Amino acid sequence: MHVLRNRRAALTFIFITVTIDMLSFGIIAPVLPKLIVGFYGGRMVDAAWITGLFGIVWALMQFVCSPILGILSDRFGRRPVILLSNLGMALDYLVMALAPTVGWLFVGRILSGMTSASMTTAGAYISDVTTQEKRAAGFGIISAAFGIGFIVGPAIGGLLGGMNPRLPFWVAGGFCLINWLYGFFVLPESLPKEKRRTTFDWRRANPLGSLRLLRSHRELSGLATINFIGYLAHEVFTVWVLYTMYRYAWSPGANGASLAVVGVTSVIVSLWCIKPIVARFGERRTLLIGLFFGAAGMAMFGVAPNGWIFLLGIPVMMLWSIYSPAAQSLMTRHVRHDEQGELQGALGSLRSFAMILGPGIFAGIFATFIGNTGLLRLAGAPWYLACGLLLFALALAWRTTQHEPDRVVLAPSPELSPELDAAGVP
Repeated sequence: MHVLRNRRAALTFIFITVTIDMLSFGIIAPVLPKLIVGFYGGRMVDAAWITGLFGIVWALMQFVCSPILGILSDRFGRRPVILLSNLGMALDYLVMALAPTVGWLFVGRILSGMTSASMTTAGAYISDVTTQEKRAAGFGIISAAFGIGFIVGPAIGGLLGGMNPRLPFWVAGGFCLINWLYGFFVLPESLPKEKRRTTFDWRRANPLGSLRLLRSHRELSGLATINFIGYLAHEVFTVWVLYTMYRYAWSPGANGASLAVVGVTSVIVSLWCIKPIVARFGERRTLLIGLFFGAAGMAMFGVAPNGWIFLLGIPVMMLWSIYSPAAQSLMTRHVRHDEQGELQGALGSLRSFAMILGPGIFAGIFATFIGNTGLLRLAGAPWYLACGLLLFALALAWRTTQHEPDRVVLAPSPELSPELDAAGVP
């Protein structure tokens, strides 16, 4: 009973810490562009370029630093890295709240990209404290936290930004400091000293070196490729607002409401669908089902003749959310306990690389096809591309995982997947 309480307390903390991080990120989302526009005297074109540059720099920092932080958590434990992330995020928002120039905002984005380890290390933490049959549902907690932050954060940021454009940064920084204090006094370590790495290897900590782990097993390499394709397809959301404005003439309010529906649906699927689906079908088939529904939802978005049909595609598409926890859970079977942080760091680098490539790809395709003066004028082209990517990932997943059991093995090898409670008890 004590072990069960410890595990629940640890998962509750991870849920809260990731929720607060996503909430803080969402709070500043509506006001950061406005603050940048103010620095450029209202010149929208200059501000747009700088906003795009901020996004690229943040993703580049994540690409470089995710594997470093992942291996640091394997070497020194999950707790100090998570606390470092919370403190770094707080410092980032406080720097931005006080920033007298765009240059200081730029420094804040660099700090944020370097220290935003909550997703990476939270994934490793979940691997430490859950059994294999519960691991996919544990990873679903991160998706649910992201959804809640996606819903609530922008609403709070918009309200606070109406009072003062810098107030959201102070509030976001305050949330991160509270998160740090909560973690400092509450969060237990999940990786005991005897099961940590004995050395820190810089060759494996760089983004390219981290791919060595992903190439170490055929199944792991295939699953990593599937995840990267999924990350890339997710960047189609870059054109969500542009697409709905162009095709359905939606107002900012309608777009805000539709994105809130995405967030609510994400939370519902993550908290209440993943566990029973995995229990019923197993991780492999859950992965395949999720990719199928993701492709179907993307196709619905592309063909939807009106806004109501587009909205009906949201719950279909959001069932895609079940694929990622299943894929990550399958991947954890193929690495040791002291490689879980490295695995999550490598996946973080793949996610960041997709964030660098994806927006330009999907925005460029959208611009090309709506501006086409020939016979082919296809506004839904970005969604069709995302659909095609997910269908390719589905075919690859079918082939890659054909030797994986459809049911979770209840007594896995301790060398591949150690089962720890929150206090580090085997």
